[in-house]
Amino acid sequence: MRRIPRLIYGAVDVPLPEIIRIVFGNTDAEHYPIIWNIRLPRTIVAALAGIGLSLSGALLQGIMRNPMADPHIIGVSSGAGLLGIMMIIVFPSFAHLLVPVAFLGAMASALLIYLLAWDQGVSPMRIILSGVAVSALLNSGISGLFTFYSNRVEGAVSYMVGSLAAKSWSHVDTLLPYTVIGALLSFWGAQRMNVLMLGEAESLSLGLHVERYRFFFISVGALLAASSVSVVGLLSFIGLIVPHAARLLVGNDYRILLPCTALLGVFVLTLCDTLARIAFSPVELPVGIVTGVIGAPFFLYLLRRKSRL
Repeated sequence: MRRIPRLIYGAVDVPLPEIIRIVFGNTDAEHYPIIWNIRLPRTIVAALAGIGLSLSGALLQGIMRNPMADPHIIGVSSGAGLLGIMMIIVFPSFAHLLVPVAFLGAMASALLIYLLAWDQGVSPMRIILSGVAVSALLNSGISGLFTFYSNRVEGAVSYMVGSLAAKSWSHVDTLLPYTVIGALLSFWGAQRMNVLMLGEAESLSLGLHVERYRFFFISVGALLAASSVSVVGLLSFIGLIVPHAARLLVGNDYRILLPCTALLGVFVLTLCDTLARIAFSPVELPVGIVTGVIGAPFFLYLLRRKSRL
């Protein structure tokens, strides 16, 4: 008899009806440990990280008015990653502080980018150029840590690539509050982002405090990126391709764009994780490899498209 299509694929295929029974509390099911302890928390973490990274990318693209901006490319994720990797390989006994420390790293890199871009105001192009330079500097710091602590880098390698392997309910508990707070703040500020998108002169004429709200959105973007990076590592391109795809679907109104971006982020990252798990089953790829394979050609497409405008 042909088996029912699977909701979650992997080295062990589990029928959809059994998954539904497990989710609703059937602890006697054959595959209960696999679904409840491994795949369900991993899927929820993927959904939360997809929301965080995609919303962070949408906010940064709005502030910079550039579809090629994302937390990984301009250095916000690198700031979180540098301190995150430092906690993992230098201060492993303080691993419980990973999220707040990663947030401090993201905010520090965002402030440094902001200061470097400041010249009687901040232009989107200067922010991007400063971000690329800061990202290169921070990545050099990460490489330096790997060099000086080469005997401890095993746990940090998957962090560098971005991985959802071995995620548990504790990771869900860690990521959930930051994602919810960041998403609510993003949705609350959507109309103000629409005003910022008009340009600095128009925003000022409408009574919006441009620098205050620009800093607010950078902070929210840093919080979302840092919390995601602290749990799943330096996932690339999610913050780039998801907001741009959502913009192609629903336009530039941030009141609609942000919810659409969050939902699309859930879909894209869970899909990439599924591909990472089943492409070479039973061997699992880090999900960062899949997002890189998909995201790099998309980034080149954006560069070519922008150069023709």
